[in-house]
Amino acid sequence: MADQVLLAVSTFPDVETANRIAEALVAGKLAACANLMPAVHSIYHWKDKIETAGEVMVFFKTTQDRLAAFEGKLRSLHPYEVPELICFNVDSGSPDYLRWVIDNCR
Repeated sequence: MADQVLLAVSTFPDVETANRIAEALVAGKLAACANLMPAVHSIYHWKDKIETAGEVMVFFKTTQDRLAAFEGKLRSLHPYEVPELICFNVDSGSPDYLRWVIDNCR
């Protein structure tokens, strides 16, 4: 069961955008839940310059089966030209919680 669950991470320019997109992904059953972490300070290369920005990091719980649809919807709603999406396989966790994630991504 754990091998089906993913932790997906993305960043957003502000809380309002993060909240709107997270709600759409959860409402569409593409993610079981989203945890918003405001006040992330990012430093990155973009178009041959070093940039800094305040961002909101969001941790999504989703499944392997829903990943392609999750990514497609995220890209369609995200304001960034290249939105961050990094996924981690969940190796273990509470069986009840993992079942809840799977059940809420159907």
